[in-house]
Amino acid sequence: MSFDLFPAVDLRGGRCVQLVGGVPGSEVVSLDDPIAQAVRWALMGSRTLHIIDLDGAIQGERVNAPILMEIVETLDLFIQVGGGIRSREDAASLLELGVDRVILGTAALADPEMVTDLVADFGKDRIMVALDVRRGKVTTEGWQRDLEKGAIELGLQFQDRGAGSILFTNIDTEGQVRGIDPGPTRRLVEAVEIPVVAAGGVTTIEDILTLRVAGAAGAVVGTAIYTGRLDFKEALSAIRS
Repeated sequence: MSFDLFPAVDLRGGRCVQLVGGVPGSEVVSLDDPIAQAVRWALMGSRTLHIIDLDGAIQGERVNAPILMEIVETLDLFIQVGGGIRSREDAASLLELGVDRVILGTAALADPEMVTDLVADFGKDRIMVALDVRRGKVTTEGWQRDLEKGAIELGLQFQDRGAGSILFTNIDTEGQVRGIDPGPTRRLVEAVEIPVVAAGGVTTIEDILTLRVAGAAGAVVGTAIYTGRLDFKEALSAIRS
């Protein structure tokens, strides 16, 4: 199975940021030109991009839409986008703009039927469901509210709904640049039949290769590549060799 590496461009207030555990105000990276950062990873050889509108995730409105539009129009990459997608119309507008895959989090959890409808209209490969987990429980509303259900239960539910893939984020390690805990990812991969892309704490090439061995279809890298802890070119070389 192929394995993709997704450099993250997280948008907040028109800037490219990286947060610790998704907590607003905990920025360890804050850069004033998100488009330049997206181009940077493309020039290094990335074939993919992972964009999250953090303002959208927290406020429920995609306030960074103009930046996203320019990135999509500028770069010929596989781009997946999440954050603030609260309705079928939001998702459809992004897909029609040229985004390759939308990531549904809060909206999917609140209205699972939306996933089924979007899959029917756009195909399963373009619909990804985000399961963000803190201390074993899936969270919603920009990681502000914990649910009583775990990732495996919900992963199976959305697989039955037709979702094409899952973005699994371990909030307990997100943004801390201390490495990963592969166990939760491995258990989810073993439970579902659709691809799982892992995020949260990826710091080293060994972390990436560990996730690949665990069966993940890809990994999102953020803080580590912005702070220099992880050489993005070397990471790409490692997964392509």
